[in-house]
Amino acid sequence: MSKREKLLESFNLKLPVVASPMFIVSQQALVLAACKNGIIGTFPALNNRTTEGFEQWLVDIKKEIADHEEANHIKLPPYGVNLIVHKTNPRVQADLEVCVRQKVPIIITSLGAAREVIDAVHSYGGLVFHDVTNTYHAQKAIDAGVDGLILVCAGAGGHAGTLNPIPFVAEIRSMFDGLILLGGTLSNGQDVATAMQMGADLAYMGTRFINTTEAVATDAYKQMIMEAGTADIIYTASVSGVPGSYLRESLEAIGITKELWENKAKVDFGKILDTEIKAWKNIWSAGQGVATIDDVLSVEELVSQLHQDFLAAIKRQAELVELY
Repeated sequence: MSKREKLLESFNLKLPVVASPMFIVSQQALVLAACKNGIIGTFPALNNRTTEGFEQWLVDIKKEIADHEEANHIKLPPYGVNLIVHKTNPRVQADLEVCVRQKVPIIITSLGAAREVIDAVHSYGGLVFHDVTNTYHAQKAIDAGVDGLILVCAGAGGHAGTLNPIPFVAEIRSMFDGLILLGGTLSNGQDVATAMQMGADLAYMGTRFINTTEAVATDAYKQMIMEAGTADIIYTASVSGVPGSYLRESLEAIGITKELWENKAKVDFGKILDTEIKAWKNIWSAGQGVATIDDVLSVEELVSQLHQDFLAAIKRQAELVELY
């Protein structure tokens, strides 16, 4: 058994899926429901407004996981925290210290693969996964010593890349023997099986988990996802200055027109709105996977459905052996 296989086995997964960390949306309930149902649950540290509050969330999550494991005589999959490793994040050092103190099993780093962060996490036996959109940043993360790479491909929600997953996964696998997580438009069990078939180790799913009862998202947000298709996902840098995918209707609702979202510059909200808004609360992110989302389920129901569809997809693949 390879190091990668041993690591995957240690996760105790029911399904090779990570519920990816989504700003505002992913909080304790979603993380805990994910882990209790056999997948990896994650959340951004910045979803709590203070470092002190963030640490309390970790304490609460660890306690509930430990209590659940003891009561049911099982070992749950690990949970993870997303850290924005960038000079614009004034909390990164304080939040990292909390993660080290609480021994967070998985740290997902964004906007910077800093060796000092990786060394700090490795000091207590934690793992670091870094999200990338191209091979240049992938190589930098590999050189820094990450344990896994999250390939954020075309069609993903939030800050997405533009690469097709098929060659991207193959290229990264040729240069990296660690874990590969694939993100971008994955919304059902067949998508998870497809990710595995391409060579990924884990499917990285975000948008599908917005439409769960445990997600911190409004009913209007979830309804917009159910009504949306691929044409309703706008890829633009107008929101944050970094290209990302957003629901067209939410952009238009606050006055970001086609002319503005096609402009590469970040929108000056003060010039188009009468009242101050917080972009990430009023502008809703989603990936092209909305095309296959038409319901709101509990995490338990969703994982069960994903698992059934995943196994069915694998069975269909196996049947091709007899045909060809």
